[in-house]
Amino acid sequence: MKKIIYLVTILLGGMLGQGAFAADCVQGEATRIWIAPQTIKPGVPVRVMAVSTAGPITEMLLTDPQGTTTALMATLGLDGIPWWSASTIDPLADNGHYRVEARTNSDSSACRELYLGATDREKPVWDQAHEAFFAAWIEHLFDGPIDQDLSFPSLEPVLRDPERNFLHNSLGMQEDKNLPATPDCADFPYYLRSYFAWKNGLPFSYRFCNRGSATKPPTCDAAVVNTDFVRRQAPASAFRAVSARLMDAVQSGNGRTGLTSQETDFYPVPLRREVLWPGTIFADPYGHVLVLAKWVDQGSDGPGILFAVDAQPDNSIARKRFWEGTFLFAQVAGAGPGFKAFRPLGGNNRLLGNSELPNYSLEQAELTPEEFYARMYGLMNPDGLDAKQAYEAALTALVEQLETRVKSVDNGEAYFRKNGAPIAMPQGAAIFETVGPWEDYSTPSRDMRLIIAMNVLADFPQKVRNYPELFQLATEEAPQAGREIEQLHARLTAERTIRYTRSNGEGWELSVAEVLARKSAFEMGYNPNDCVEIRWGAAPGSEEYASCRRHAPAAQTKQMQAVRDWFREARRPAR
Repeated sequence: MKKIIYLVTILLGGMLGQGAFAADCVQGEATRIWIAPQTIKPGVPVRVMAVSTAGPITEMLLTDPQGTTTALMATLGLDGIPWWSASTIDPLADNGHYRVEARTNSDSSACRELYLGATDREKPVWDQAHEAFFAAWIEHLFDGPIDQDLSFPSLEPVLRDPERNFLHNSLGMQEDKNLPATPDCADFPYYLRSYFAWKNGLPFSYRFCNRGSATKPPTCDAAVVNTDFVRRQAPASAFRAVSARLMDAVQSGNGRTGLTSQETDFYPVPLRREVLWPGTIFADPYGHVLVLAKWVDQGSDGPGILFAVDAQPDNSIARKRFWEGTFLFAQVAGAGPGFKAFRPLGGNNRLLGNSELPNYSLEQAELTPEEFYARMYGLMNPDGLDAKQAYEAALTALVEQLETRVKSVDNGEAYFRKNGAPIAMPQGAAIFETVGPWEDYSTPSRDMRLIIAMNVLADFPQKVRNYPELFQLATEEAPQAGREIEQLHARLTAERTIRYTRSNGEGWELSVAEVLARKSAFEMGYNPNDCVEIRWGAAPGSEEYASCRRHAPAAQTKQMQAVRDWFREARRPAR
Protein backbone atom coordinates (compact mmCIF):
# COMPACT_ATOMS: atom_id res chain seq x y z
CA MET A 1 0.00 0.00 0.00
CA LYS A 2 1.26 3.46 -0.85
CA LYS A 3 1.95 6.18 1.70
CA ILE A 4 -1.12 7.94 2.98
CA ILE A 5 -1.03 11.62 3.94
CA TYR A 6 -3.92 13.00 5.89
CA LEU A 7 -4.87 15.95 8.10
CA VAL A 8 -7.87 15.98 10.39
CA THR A 9 -8.53 18.16 13.42
CA ILE A 10 -10.70 17.08 16.34
CA LEU A 11 -11.48 19.76 18.89
CA LEU A 12 -11.99 18.36 22.35
CA GLY A 13 -11.24 21.50 24.34
CA GLY A 14 -12.54 21.24 27.87
CA MET A 15 -13.42 17.54 27.68
CA LEU A 16 -10.18 16.48 29.35
CA GLY A 17 -9.62 19.73 31.21
CA GLN A 18 -6.55 21.92 30.88
CA GLY A 19 -3.39 19.94 31.59
CA ALA A 20 -5.35 16.83 32.56
CA PHE A 21 -4.16 13.59 30.97
CA ALA A 22 -5.30 10.03 31.36
CA ALA A 23 -3.24 8.11 33.86
CA ASP A 24 -2.78 5.23 31.43
CA CYS A 25 -0.66 7.18 28.89
CA VAL A 26 1.99 4.48 28.52
CA GLN A 27 3.86 2.68 25.77
CA GLY A 28 2.11 -0.39 24.38
CA GLU A 29 3.32 -3.96 24.60
CA ALA A 30 3.66 -4.26 20.80
CA THR A 31 3.72 -0.56 19.87
CA ARG A 32 6.26 2.05 20.91
CA ILE A 33 6.52 5.77 20.18
CA TRP A 34 10.01 7.17 19.56
CA ILE A 35 11.08 10.80 19.41
CA ALA A 36 13.83 12.84 17.75
CA PRO A 37 15.73 14.75 18.91
CA GLN A 38 16.13 12.42 21.85
CA THR A 39 15.95 15.32 24.30
CA ILE A 40 13.18 17.83 23.58
CA LYS A 41 14.52 21.39 23.54
CA PRO A 42 12.90 24.83 23.30
CA GLY A 43 12.26 26.05 19.77
CA VAL A 44 13.08 22.69 18.14
CA PRO A 45 10.40 20.68 16.27
CA VAL A 46 9.81 17.16 17.55
CA ARG A 47 9.69 14.18 15.20
CA VAL A 48 7.66 11.20 16.41
CA MET A 49 7.56 7.68 15.04
CA ALA A 50 5.21 4.99 16.29
CA VAL A 51 6.31 1.43 15.45
CA SER A 52 4.09 -1.62 15.88
CA THR A 53 4.56 -5.35 15.49
CA ALA A 54 0.86 -6.04 16.09
CA GLY A 55 -0.93 -4.20 13.29
CA PRO A 56 -1.15 -1.05 11.16
CA ILE A 57 -1.15 2.35 12.84
CA THR A 58 -4.00 4.28 11.27
CA GLU A 59 -3.66 7.65 13.01
CA MET A 60 -1.53 9.69 15.38
CA LEU A 61 -3.21 12.10 17.81
CA LEU A 62 -1.60 15.03 19.63
CA THR A 63 -3.22 16.54 22.70
CA ASP A 64 -1.85 19.89 23.88
CA PRO A 65 -1.78 21.23 27.47
CA GLN A 66 -5.18 22.88 26.93
CA GLY A 67 -6.80 19.54 26.08
CA THR A 68 -7.19 20.14 22.34
CA THR A 69 -6.59 17.00 20.32
CA THR A 70 -5.37 17.14 16.73
CA ALA A 71 -4.85 14.31 14.27
CA LEU A 72 -1.32 14.73 13.02
CA MET A 73 -0.33 14.82 9.38
CA ALA A 74 1.59 11.56 9.14
CA THR A 75 3.45 9.32 6.74
CA LEU A 76 2.25 5.75 7.22
CA GLY A 77 4.04 2.48 6.61
CA LEU A 78 1.05 0.16 6.24
CA ASP A 79 2.58 -2.79 4.41
CA GLY A 80 4.41 -4.04 7.56
CA ILE A 81 5.85 -5.92 9.29
CA PRO A 82 6.59 -3.82 11.40
CA TRP A 83 4.07 -1.07 10.77
CA TRP A 84 4.94 2.54 11.48
CA SER A 85 3.74 6.13 11.36
CA ALA A 86 5.96 9.22 11.38
CA SER A 87 5.10 12.87 11.92
CA THR A 88 6.63 16.19 12.97
CA ILE A 89 5.27 18.39 15.75
CA ASP A 90 5.91 22.12 16.04
CA PRO A 91 8.18 23.22 18.92
CA LEU A 92 6.50 22.65 22.27
CA ALA A 93 5.38 25.49 24.52
CA ASP A 94 7.51 26.34 27.54
CA ASN A 95 5.13 24.87 30.06
CA GLY A 96 2.77 21.95 30.28
CA HIS A 97 2.69 18.41 28.98
CA TYR A 98 1.57 17.19 25.59
CA ARG A 99 0.46 13.69 24.76
CA VAL A 100 0.95 11.79 21.51
CA GLU A 101 -1.11 8.67 20.92
CA ALA A 102 -0.91 5.99 18.24
CA ARG A 103 -4.19 4.38 17.28
CA THR A 104 -5.26 1.41 15.21
CA ASN A 105 -8.82 1.66 13.94
CA SER A 106 -9.82 3.90 16.86
CA ASP A 107 -8.13 1.66 19.45
CA SER A 108 -5.18 3.13 21.34
CA SER A 109 -1.99 1.09 20.84
CA ALA A 110 0.59 3.37 22.52
CA CYS A 111 0.82 6.73 24.27
CA ARG A 112 3.59 8.92 25.64
CA GLU A 113 3.89 12.33 27.18
CA LEU A 114 6.02 15.06 25.60
CA TYR A 115 7.48 18.05 27.43
CA LEU A 116 10.63 20.12 27.38
CA GLY A 117 13.48 18.02 28.68
CA ALA A 118 11.81 14.68 27.93
CA THR A 119 14.35 12.15 26.69
CA ASP A 120 14.30 8.96 24.65
CA ARG A 121 17.47 7.24 25.85
CA GLU A 122 16.36 3.70 26.65
CA LYS A 123 18.17 0.75 28.18
CA PRO A 124 21.09 -0.26 25.94
CA VAL A 125 19.68 -3.62 24.78
CA TRP A 126 18.72 -4.80 21.29
CA ASP A 127 15.24 -5.88 22.38
CA GLN A 128 12.23 -6.46 20.11
CA ALA A 129 11.25 -2.79 20.30
CA HIS A 130 14.67 -1.62 19.10
CA GLU A 131 14.76 -4.23 16.32
CA ALA A 132 11.33 -3.06 15.12
CA PHE A 133 12.47 0.58 15.31
CA PHE A 134 15.58 -0.32 13.28
CA ALA A 135 13.40 -1.96 10.61
CA ALA A 136 11.01 1.00 10.45
CA TRP A 137 13.93 3.44 10.27
CA ILE A 138 15.40 1.52 7.31
CA GLU A 139 12.08 1.53 5.45
CA HIS A 140 11.53 5.23 6.09
CA LEU A 141 15.11 6.00 5.04
CA PHE A 142 14.71 4.47 1.57
CA ASP A 143 11.00 4.94 0.98
CA GLY A 144 9.54 6.38 -2.20
CA PRO A 145 6.94 5.75 -4.92
CA ILE A 146 7.27 2.29 -6.39
CA ASP A 147 7.83 3.66 -9.90
CA GLN A 148 10.62 6.00 -8.75
CA ASP A 149 14.23 5.34 -9.72
CA LEU A 150 15.59 5.73 -6.21
CA SER A 151 19.37 6.16 -6.28
CA PHE A 152 21.99 8.32 -4.62
CA PRO A 153 25.70 9.01 -5.24
CA SER A 154 26.43 7.75 -1.72
CA LEU A 155 24.75 7.29 1.64
CA GLU A 156 25.63 10.85 2.66
CA PRO A 157 22.67 12.69 1.06
CA VAL A 158 20.32 10.08 2.50
CA LEU A 159 21.49 10.50 6.09
CA ARG A 160 21.68 14.29 5.76
CA ASP A 161 18.05 14.53 4.67
CA PRO A 162 15.77 15.05 7.71
CA GLU A 163 12.76 14.10 5.57
CA ARG A 164 14.25 10.63 5.13
CA ASN A 165 16.40 10.10 8.18
CA PHE A 166 14.26 10.06 11.30
CA LEU A 167 17.48 10.07 13.37
CA HIS A 168 18.89 13.14 11.63
CA ASN A 169 20.70 15.21 14.29
CA SER A 170 18.76 13.29 16.95
CA LEU A 171 21.62 13.78 19.42
CA GLY A 172 21.16 17.54 19.13
CA MET A 173 24.79 18.22 18.19
CA GLN A 174 24.41 18.86 14.43
CA GLU A 175 26.27 15.57 14.19
CA ASP A 176 25.07 14.72 10.67
CA LYS A 177 26.13 17.97 9.04
CA ASN A 178 29.47 16.80 7.62
CA LEU A 179 29.37 13.12 8.49
CA PRO A 180 31.21 10.98 5.92
CA ALA A 181 29.08 8.03 4.78
CA THR A 182 30.58 6.14 1.85
CA PRO A 183 30.20 2.41 2.58
CA ASP A 184 30.58 -0.08 -0.23
CA CYS A 185 28.61 -3.29 -0.76
CA ALA A 186 29.93 -5.32 2.19
CA ASP A 187 30.19 -2.32 4.54
CA PHE A 188 26.67 -1.08 3.84
CA PRO A 189 24.60 -3.15 6.33
CA TYR A 190 27.25 -2.68 9.03
CA TYR A 191 27.29 1.08 8.54
CA LEU A 192 23.51 1.27 8.89
CA ARG A 193 23.54 -0.95 11.99
CA SER A 194 26.36 0.93 13.70
CA TYR A 195 24.83 4.32 12.84
CA PHE A 196 21.56 3.26 14.44
CA ALA A 197 23.46 1.93 17.47
CA TRP A 198 25.32 5.25 17.79
CA LYS A 199 22.15 7.31 17.73
CA ASN A 200 20.35 5.07 20.23
CA GLY A 201 23.14 4.28 22.69
CA LEU A 202 23.34 0.59 21.77
CA PRO A 203 26.23 -1.84 21.52
CA PHE A 204 27.02 -3.60 18.27
CA SER A 205 29.41 -6.31 17.12
CA TYR A 206 31.40 -7.42 14.12
CA ARG A 207 34.03 -10.01 13.26
CA PHE A 208 37.15 -10.37 11.19
CA CYS A 209 36.41 -13.12 8.64
CA ASN A 210 38.34 -14.74 5.82
CA ARG A 211 36.95 -15.17 2.31
CA GLY A 212 36.67 -18.95 2.38
CA SER A 213 37.50 -21.09 -0.64
CA ALA A 214 35.80 -22.94 -3.46
CA THR A 215 34.99 -25.80 -1.08
CA LYS A 216 34.56 -24.08 2.28
CA PRO A 217 32.53 -21.02 3.39
CA PRO A 218 34.31 -18.15 5.14
CA THR A 219 35.07 -18.50 8.84
CA CYS A 220 35.41 -15.74 11.41
CA ASP A 221 37.31 -14.79 14.55
CA ALA A 222 35.71 -14.02 17.87
CA ALA A 223 33.31 -11.06 17.84
CA VAL A 224 34.46 -7.53 18.55
CA VAL A 225 31.75 -6.01 20.75
CA ASN A 226 31.74 -2.22 20.68
CA THR A 227 30.20 -0.34 23.60
CA ASP A 228 31.53 3.14 22.81
CA PHE A 229 28.00 4.55 22.44
CA VAL A 230 26.39 2.91 25.47
CA ARG A 231 25.11 5.24 28.21
CA ARG A 232 26.53 8.31 26.50
CA GLN A 233 25.74 10.65 23.64
CA ALA A 234 28.89 10.17 21.64
CA PRO A 235 30.00 12.97 19.27
CA ALA A 236 30.35 12.47 15.53
CA SER A 237 34.12 12.15 15.92
CA ALA A 238 33.61 9.01 18.01
CA PHE A 239 31.35 7.46 15.39
CA ARG A 240 33.77 8.33 12.59
CA ALA A 241 36.59 6.58 14.42
CA VAL A 242 34.50 3.49 15.15
CA SER A 243 33.05 3.25 11.62
CA ALA A 244 36.53 3.57 10.09
CA ARG A 245 37.72 0.58 12.12
CA LEU A 246 34.56 -1.31 11.27
CA MET A 247 34.79 -0.78 7.50
CA ASP A 248 38.47 -1.73 7.54
CA ALA A 249 37.50 -5.04 9.19
CA VAL A 250 34.45 -6.34 7.33
CA GLN A 251 34.33 -7.61 3.75
CA SER A 252 32.21 -9.82 1.52
CA GLY A 253 33.14 -12.97 3.42
CA ASN A 254 31.20 -11.78 6.47
CA GLY A 255 27.88 -12.27 4.71
CA ARG A 256 28.74 -15.61 3.07
CA THR A 257 29.49 -17.55 6.26
CA GLY A 258 28.10 -21.07 6.60
CA LEU A 259 24.46 -21.39 7.62
CA THR A 260 25.22 -23.72 10.53
CA SER A 261 28.15 -21.75 11.94
CA GLN A 262 27.81 -20.13 15.37
CA GLU A 263 30.71 -17.69 14.86
CA THR A 264 28.98 -15.30 12.49
CA ASP A 265 27.60 -11.78 12.37
CA PHE A 266 24.47 -12.96 10.54
CA TYR A 267 22.26 -16.01 10.85
CA PRO A 268 19.81 -17.57 8.35
CA VAL A 269 16.09 -16.98 8.82
CA PRO A 270 12.99 -18.74 7.49
CA LEU A 271 11.30 -17.50 4.35
CA ARG A 272 8.29 -15.95 6.06
CA ARG A 273 7.10 -12.41 5.54
CA GLU A 274 6.66 -11.79 9.27
CA VAL A 275 10.39 -12.54 9.69
CA LEU A 276 11.87 -10.79 6.64
CA TRP A 277 11.84 -7.27 8.09
CA PRO A 278 13.57 -4.27 6.53
CA GLY A 279 17.19 -4.40 7.66
CA THR A 280 17.45 -8.14 6.95
CA ILE A 281 20.26 -8.80 4.48
CA PHE A 282 20.43 -10.97 1.39
CA ALA A 283 23.91 -12.41 0.80
CA ASP A 284 24.43 -14.00 -2.58
CA PRO A 285 26.99 -16.82 -2.94
CA TYR A 286 29.44 -14.59 -4.82
CA GLY A 287 29.77 -11.77 -2.30
CA HIS A 288 27.11 -9.18 -3.08
CA VAL A 289 24.91 -7.99 -0.21
CA LEU A 290 21.54 -6.23 -0.30
CA VAL A 291 19.53 -4.80 2.59
CA LEU A 292 15.77 -5.35 2.55
CA ALA A 293 13.91 -2.04 2.57
CA LYS A 294 10.19 -2.47 1.91
CA TRP A 295 7.37 -4.86 1.07
CA VAL A 296 4.61 -3.67 -1.24
CA ASP A 297 1.39 -5.66 -1.10
CA GLN A 298 -0.01 -7.36 -4.16
CA GLY A 299 -2.94 -5.45 -5.61
CA SER A 300 -5.43 -5.65 -8.42
CA ASP A 301 -3.26 -3.33 -10.52
CA GLY A 302 0.11 -4.97 -10.00
CA PRO A 303 2.13 -7.75 -8.39
CA GLY A 304 3.64 -7.62 -4.94
CA ILE A 305 7.13 -6.15 -4.67
CA LEU A 306 10.03 -6.66 -2.29
CA PHE A 307 12.51 -3.78 -2.42
CA ALA A 308 16.10 -3.91 -1.25
CA VAL A 309 18.91 -1.38 -1.27
CA ASP A 310 22.56 -1.99 -2.07
CA ALA A 311 25.83 -0.09 -2.30
CA GLN A 312 28.30 -0.37 -5.15
CA PRO A 313 32.11 -0.18 -5.06
CA ASP A 314 31.87 3.46 -6.22
CA ASN A 315 29.73 4.08 -3.09
CA SER A 316 26.52 4.75 -5.03
CA ILE A 317 23.27 3.55 -3.45
CA ALA A 318 20.24 2.23 -5.34
CA ARG A 319 16.94 0.55 -4.61
CA LYS A 320 16.33 -2.78 -6.37
CA ARG A 321 13.35 -5.11 -6.83
CA PHE A 322 13.51 -8.74 -5.85
CA TRP A 323 13.91 -10.99 -8.87
CA GLU A 324 16.29 -13.63 -10.16
CA GLY A 325 18.43 -11.07 -11.96
CA THR A 326 19.32 -9.20 -8.77
CA PHE A 327 19.00 -11.72 -5.93
CA LEU A 328 21.31 -14.50 -7.07
CA PHE A 329 20.71 -17.74 -5.19
CA ALA A 330 22.69 -20.91 -5.69
CA GLN A 331 23.80 -23.80 -3.51
CA VAL A 332 27.60 -23.75 -3.63
CA ALA A 333 30.14 -25.33 -1.32
CA GLY A 334 32.00 -22.08 -0.75
CA ALA A 335 29.18 -19.97 0.71
CA GLY A 336 26.08 -19.90 2.86
CA PRO A 337 23.74 -17.71 0.78
CA GLY A 338 20.29 -16.30 1.38
CA PHE A 339 18.36 -14.07 3.75
CA LYS A 340 20.03 -13.44 7.09
CA ALA A 341 19.50 -11.27 10.16
CA PHE A 342 22.06 -9.63 12.43
CA ARG A 343 22.95 -11.89 15.32
CA PRO A 344 21.56 -10.06 18.38
CA LEU A 345 23.40 -9.12 21.53
CA GLY A 346 21.71 -10.38 24.67
CA GLY A 347 22.27 -9.46 28.29
CA ASN A 348 25.81 -8.52 29.28
CA ASN A 349 26.50 -7.99 25.56
CA ARG A 350 26.67 -11.73 24.91
CA LEU A 351 25.98 -12.84 21.36
CA LEU A 352 23.22 -15.43 21.18
CA GLY A 353 24.00 -18.93 19.90
CA ASN A 354 21.98 -20.53 17.13
CA SER A 355 19.76 -22.49 19.54
CA GLU A 356 18.83 -19.25 21.35
CA LEU A 357 17.92 -17.24 18.27
CA PRO A 358 14.25 -16.39 17.73
CA ASN A 359 14.07 -17.28 14.03
CA TYR A 360 17.12 -19.41 13.24
CA SER A 361 16.33 -21.68 10.28
CA LEU A 362 18.18 -23.90 7.81
CA GLU A 363 15.22 -23.88 5.42
CA GLN A 364 17.16 -22.12 2.67
CA ALA A 365 19.89 -24.77 2.74
CA GLU A 366 17.38 -27.33 1.46
CA LEU A 367 16.04 -25.34 -1.48
CA THR A 368 17.04 -25.46 -5.12
CA PRO A 369 17.14 -22.08 -6.86
CA GLU A 370 13.82 -22.86 -8.56
CA GLU A 371 12.21 -23.70 -5.21
CA PHE A 372 13.72 -20.62 -3.56
CA TYR A 373 12.36 -18.22 -6.19
CA ALA A 374 8.97 -19.94 -6.24
CA ARG A 375 8.76 -19.61 -2.45
CA MET A 376 9.64 -15.91 -2.56
CA TYR A 377 7.20 -15.10 -5.36
CA GLY A 378 4.56 -16.91 -3.33
CA LEU A 379 5.27 -14.62 -0.37
CA MET A 380 5.10 -11.55 -2.58
CA ASN A 381 1.99 -12.69 -4.43
CA PRO A 382 -0.20 -14.81 -2.15
CA ASP A 383 -3.07 -14.54 -4.66
CA GLY A 384 -0.89 -15.93 -7.46
CA LEU A 385 0.96 -14.26 -10.30
CA ASP A 386 -0.53 -12.89 -13.48
CA ALA A 387 1.94 -13.87 -16.20
CA LYS A 388 1.83 -10.53 -18.02
CA GLN A 389 2.16 -8.51 -14.83
CA ALA A 390 5.04 -10.72 -13.70
CA TYR A 391 6.84 -10.27 -17.03
CA GLU A 392 6.41 -6.48 -16.91
CA ALA A 393 7.78 -6.43 -13.34
CA ALA A 394 10.83 -8.43 -14.49
CA LEU A 395 11.37 -6.04 -17.40
CA THR A 396 11.16 -3.06 -15.05
CA ALA A 397 13.73 -4.67 -12.77
CA LEU A 398 16.10 -5.18 -15.71
CA VAL A 399 15.68 -1.55 -16.78
CA GLU A 400 16.54 -0.48 -13.23
CA GLN A 401 19.74 -2.53 -13.43
CA LEU A 402 20.63 -0.92 -16.75
CA GLU A 403 20.01 2.57 -15.39
CA THR A 404 22.21 1.80 -12.40
CA ARG A 405 24.93 0.66 -14.81
CA VAL A 406 24.63 3.96 -16.69
CA LYS A 407 25.58 5.76 -13.48
CA SER A 408 28.42 3.31 -12.74
CA VAL A 409 29.94 3.75 -16.20
CA ASP A 410 29.55 7.53 -15.91
CA ASN A 411 31.47 7.41 -12.63
CA GLY A 412 34.32 5.64 -14.40
CA GLU A 413 34.33 8.27 -17.12
CA ALA A 414 34.48 11.01 -14.48
CA TYR A 415 37.52 9.29 -12.97
CA PHE A 416 39.32 9.32 -16.32
CA ARG A 417 38.49 12.94 -16.97
CA LYS A 418 40.13 13.77 -13.66
CA ASN A 419 43.08 11.34 -13.64
CA GLY A 420 43.68 10.15 -17.21
CA ALA A 421 46.04 7.27 -16.42
CA PRO A 422 44.98 3.68 -17.22
CA ILE A 423 43.77 1.57 -14.29
CA ALA A 424 45.74 -1.57 -13.52
CA MET A 425 43.80 -4.80 -14.02
CA PRO A 426 44.26 -7.62 -11.49
CA GLN A 427 44.87 -11.19 -12.56
CA GLY A 428 42.40 -14.08 -12.73
CA ALA A 429 39.44 -14.18 -10.34
CA ALA A 430 40.78 -11.10 -8.55
CA ILE A 431 38.97 -8.99 -11.16
CA PHE A 432 35.85 -9.62 -9.04
CA GLU A 433 37.30 -8.80 -5.60
CA THR A 434 40.12 -6.35 -5.13
CA VAL A 435 40.74 -2.82 -3.88
CA GLY A 436 41.52 0.53 -5.48
CA PRO A 437 40.30 2.13 -8.74
CA TRP A 438 39.64 -1.21 -10.44
CA GLU A 439 37.26 -2.19 -7.63
CA ASP A 440 35.63 1.23 -7.73
CA TYR A 441 35.11 1.66 -11.48
CA SER A 442 35.14 -1.74 -13.19
CA THR A 443 31.90 -3.72 -13.39
CA PRO A 444 32.65 -7.46 -13.79
CA SER A 445 30.37 -8.61 -10.95
CA ARG A 446 27.60 -6.23 -11.96
CA ASP A 447 27.88 -7.21 -15.62
CA MET A 448 27.75 -10.91 -14.80
CA ARG A 449 24.56 -10.23 -12.86
CA LEU A 450 23.29 -8.21 -15.81
CA ILE A 451 23.94 -11.11 -18.19
CA ILE A 452 22.07 -13.42 -15.81
CA ALA A 453 19.21 -10.89 -15.72
CA MET A 454 19.10 -10.80 -19.52
CA ASN A 455 18.88 -14.59 -19.58
CA VAL A 456 16.06 -14.57 -17.01
CA LEU A 457 14.02 -12.10 -19.04
CA ALA A 458 14.62 -13.90 -22.35
CA ASP A 459 13.65 -17.23 -20.73
CA PHE A 460 10.45 -15.85 -19.17
CA PRO A 461 8.07 -17.26 -21.84
CA GLN A 462 9.53 -20.72 -21.27
CA LYS A 463 9.17 -20.26 -17.51
CA VAL A 464 5.45 -19.71 -18.04
CA ARG A 465 5.29 -22.95 -20.03
CA ASN A 466 7.32 -24.91 -17.50
CA TYR A 467 5.62 -23.63 -14.32
CA PRO A 468 1.99 -22.86 -15.21
CA GLU A 469 0.90 -23.41 -11.59
CA LEU A 470 3.02 -20.41 -10.55
CA PHE A 471 0.87 -18.23 -12.81
CA GLN A 472 -2.46 -19.88 -11.97
CA LEU A 473 -2.64 -21.48 -15.40
CA ALA A 474 -3.87 -24.90 -16.34
CA THR A 475 -1.30 -27.10 -18.08
CA GLU A 476 -3.16 -26.87 -21.38
CA GLU A 477 -3.20 -23.06 -21.15
CA ALA A 478 0.55 -22.72 -20.76
CA PRO A 479 1.64 -22.97 -24.44
CA GLN A 480 -0.67 -20.15 -25.55
CA ALA A 481 0.29 -18.04 -22.51
CA GLY A 482 3.95 -18.54 -23.40
CA ARG A 483 3.32 -17.32 -26.96
CA GLU A 484 1.52 -14.24 -25.62
CA ILE A 485 4.49 -13.43 -23.36
CA GLU A 486 6.84 -13.79 -26.34
CA GLN A 487 4.78 -11.23 -28.23
CA LEU A 488 4.70 -8.94 -25.19
CA HIS A 489 8.48 -9.34 -24.83
CA ALA A 490 9.08 -8.31 -28.44
CA ARG A 491 6.83 -5.26 -28.15
CA LEU A 492 7.87 -3.93 -24.73
CA THR A 493 11.62 -4.41 -25.14
CA ALA A 494 11.41 -2.33 -28.31
CA GLU A 495 9.49 0.40 -26.45
CA ARG A 496 11.50 0.61 -23.21
CA THR A 497 14.76 2.55 -23.53
CA ILE A 498 17.78 3.73 -21.60
CA ARG A 499 20.13 6.59 -22.42
CA TYR A 500 23.88 6.78 -21.82
CA THR A 501 26.41 9.56 -22.47
CA ARG A 502 29.00 8.97 -25.20
CA SER A 503 32.63 10.05 -25.00
CA ASN A 504 31.82 13.29 -26.82
CA GLY A 505 29.22 14.23 -24.22
CA GLU A 506 26.23 13.47 -26.43
CA GLY A 507 23.43 11.20 -25.28
CA TRP A 508 22.70 7.94 -27.06
CA GLU A 509 19.46 6.00 -26.67
CA LEU A 510 19.24 2.22 -26.68
CA SER A 511 16.11 0.14 -26.57
CA VAL A 512 16.10 -2.83 -24.23
CA ALA A 513 15.83 -5.01 -27.33
CA GLU A 514 19.09 -3.53 -28.62
CA VAL A 515 20.76 -4.11 -25.25
CA LEU A 516 19.61 -7.74 -25.24
CA ALA A 517 20.97 -8.19 -28.76
CA ARG A 518 24.35 -6.95 -27.49
CA LYS A 519 24.53 -9.43 -24.61
CA SER A 520 27.79 -10.95 -25.85
CA ALA A 521 29.43 -7.50 -25.80
CA PHE A 522 28.86 -7.29 -22.05
CA GLU A 523 31.11 -10.34 -21.64
CA MET A 524 33.99 -7.88 -22.17
CA GLY A 525 32.34 -4.55 -21.36
CA TYR A 526 33.42 -4.24 -17.75
CA ASN A 527 36.87 -2.64 -18.23
CA PRO A 528 36.87 1.09 -17.34
CA ASN A 529 39.97 1.60 -19.51
CA ASP A 530 37.76 1.11 -22.56
CA CYS A 531 35.67 3.97 -23.88
CA VAL A 532 32.05 4.15 -22.85
CA GLU A 533 30.91 3.15 -26.35
CA ILE A 534 32.75 -0.18 -26.08
CA ARG A 535 31.29 -0.74 -22.62
CA TRP A 536 27.80 -0.40 -24.09
CA GLY A 537 28.52 -2.70 -27.02
CA ALA A 538 28.67 -0.21 -29.91
CA ALA A 539 29.74 -1.84 -33.16
CA PRO A 540 33.11 -0.64 -34.58
CA GLY A 541 32.55 1.55 -37.61
CA SER A 542 29.07 2.64 -36.52
CA GLU A 543 27.98 6.22 -35.90
CA GLU A 544 27.62 5.37 -32.21
CA TYR A 545 31.19 4.05 -32.03
CA ALA A 546 32.75 7.03 -33.86
CA SER A 547 33.23 9.07 -30.67
CA CYS A 548 35.31 6.32 -28.95
CA ARG A 549 38.76 7.66 -28.08
CA ARG A 550 40.08 5.22 -25.44
CA HIS A 551 40.94 1.53 -25.49
CA ALA A 552 42.15 -0.87 -22.82
CA PRO A 553 45.80 -1.94 -23.14
CA ALA A 554 46.27 -4.92 -25.45
CA ALA A 555 47.46 -7.11 -22.56
CA GLN A 556 44.22 -6.43 -20.67
CA THR A 557 42.10 -7.23 -23.71
CA LYS A 558 43.95 -10.53 -24.10
CA GLN A 559 43.36 -11.31 -20.43
CA MET A 560 39.65 -10.52 -20.80
CA GLN A 561 39.42 -12.87 -23.79
CA ALA A 562 41.00 -15.62 -21.69
CA VAL A 563 38.27 -15.42 -19.04
CA ARG A 564 35.36 -14.60 -21.34
CA ASP A 565 33.76 -18.01 -20.78
CA TRP A 566 33.05 -17.02 -17.17
CA PHE A 567 30.67 -14.37 -18.46
CA ARG A 568 29.33 -16.32 -21.44
CA GLU A 569 28.36 -19.14 -19.09
CA ALA A 570 27.40 -16.75 -16.24
CA ARG A 571 29.68 -18.80 -13.99
CA ARG A 572 31.52 -17.00 -11.21
CA PRO A 573 35.00 -18.60 -10.81
CA ALA A 574 36.19 -20.11 -7.55
CA ARG A 575 38.24 -17.78 -5.42
